[in-house]
Amino acid sequence: MNEETLTALARTYYSKVDAGDVDGLLDLFTADAVYRRPGYEPMRGRQSLNSFYRGERVIAEGRHEVLSMTAESPRVAVTGTFSGVLKDGSRVRLAFADFFTAGADGLFTHRETYFYAPLV
Repeated sequence: MNEETLTALARTYYSKVDAGDVDGLLDLFTADAVYRRPGYEPMRGRQSLNSFYRGERVIAEGRHEVLSMTAESPRVAVTGTFSGVLKDGSRVRLAFADFFTAGADGLFTHRETYFYAPLV
């Protein structure tokens, strides 16, 4: 998969998640994909991703702004900001970094997310 295709796939992910299109974003991942996110056990497989996006995710709505994207097949690294509303009604704005890996079939096999937020 070339770098242009990888970055387009990552941009499609953010478009789908911001639109609340869970079915569409799940279609971007392999059946056995793994997602690692701070504060959660690793999510393994589409069913686990589905449970996260439809219920466990603390975000009610929001928008990702991509600031940089660097691809070297089969990986793409993304930095940006997220602004939105959590399910408890509070507003949030924070920086993030995402790292995606795509398989030979053109779908994501792995994703890791990191947030830049004060913890102490």
